[in-house]
Amino acid sequence: MSVVLGYDESPGATRALSAAIEVAAAFGEPLVLVYGAGAPGGVGEEYKSHAEALQEIGRKALAHAVEASDEAGVPSTVEIIDAKPAQALLQAADKHNARVIVVGNWGESPIKGAMLGSTPHKLLHLSTRPVLCVPAED
Repeated sequence: MSVVLGYDESPGATRALSAAIEVAAAFGEPLVLVYGAGAPGGVGEEYKSHAEALQEIGRKALAHAVEASDEAGVPSTVEIIDAKPAQALLQAADKHNARVIVVGNWGESPIKGAMLGSTPHKLLHLSTRPVLCVPAED
């Protein structure tokens, strides 16, 4: 089993990283650090450029999360998945047999999250695994 974390360096994700490391350490399980790099569109040179840029952003973000995980003594794996964040987390959770999916929430209202489809909102409705939503600090 594992603990899967969606990480993008947003305030919610930064706090969720601490929670995910704590959960992984408590259960003695590896931490799977996931970045959903699904670019808008789907074909052509513009899509390729967007996808490459998102993957580079993901690599940099996840490098910081790996550092924090290493400092805490929690083994980690990195997954940059060509999918929107919620779908990427669901794929990684299945692949790594996740005990829980941890995701940050940066403070949008529940109505806005439901209308626009925030990642935490989507996960709470689509995941068959437990989802831990960690609020950003005030």
